[in-house]
Amino acid sequence: MTEDRLKPLEGVRVVTLAVNVPGPVACARLLELGAEVAKVEPPAGDPLAAYSRAWYDDLARGQRVVTLDLKAEDSRAALDQMLADADVLVTATRPAALGRLGLGWTELHARHPRLCHVAIVGHAPPDEERAGHDLTYGAVAGLVSPPNPPPSLFVDLASAERAVSEALAMLMARARDGVGRFALVALGTLADELAAPRRYGLTTAGALLGGGAAIYGLYRVKEGWIALAALEPAFARRLVEALGVDASDRAALEAAFLARTADEWEDWALERDLPIAAVRGVSGAR
Repeated sequence: MTEDRLKPLEGVRVVTLAVNVPGPVACARLLELGAEVAKVEPPAGDPLAAYSRAWYDDLARGQRVVTLDLKAEDSRAALDQMLADADVLVTATRPAALGRLGLGWTELHARHPRLCHVAIVGHAPPDEERAGHDLTYGAVAGLVSPPNPPPSLFVDLASAERAVSEALAMLMARARDGVGRFALVALGTLADELAAPRRYGLTTAGALLGGGAAIYGLYRVKEGWIALAALEPAFARRLVEALGVDASDRAALEAAFLARTADEWEDWALERDLPIAAVRGVSGAR
């Protein structure tokens, strides 16, 4: 089966009011799965377009973008017409603001009983009105290491995937009983889930994946850095045989890895089926 035929959401209509990152990423994925997506933007547009126009364009590609001022009665009526034919509504607005727009779940469900609503918020109840962004959720969960911000929007992207899975689950349930459902996706909760490896002691300093295992870590090389992840015994044995060093001897590994550049080690590892990769964005890496 080719990828072009994998469209399980063909015929599903999604309306999204979500701007910035989690909602647009989620809806781009729903579109990839075959859904039709209509994006409603405020007159000022999606802030992401100002932050990163190229990313905004990539995420909005294939969607129908409509500008509506939902503070105006006629715009709210136009949105309600769109929702009458929709299967899924995606929002990324605090509940109080949705309520003022007549989009609280009780009212929304009464008007559109088959509609499924994925509401992306910052924090789970009772803190759903508390402001925040990816950086603050990560900070609370212990995923930020000052002074540098994280290299990606990990919480936003994880929340987008959760929004997709919630939408799919609700559509499956609706196929059985015809009733629309509501799902809350809280970014703070996703940050806590991303922090689970640290919370359970797997990635804390000195733990197995926190520097405790010589065969799992970052090594400076002749030019740049490499990431070594030879956790499985078969990989560890193969590494020992190829390098002629003790897999538990970090100093020996450090010395051995200085012999080649990051790109050379990556090619060397590829030939030997070993999990070594050049650290991108560092001098010496492609």
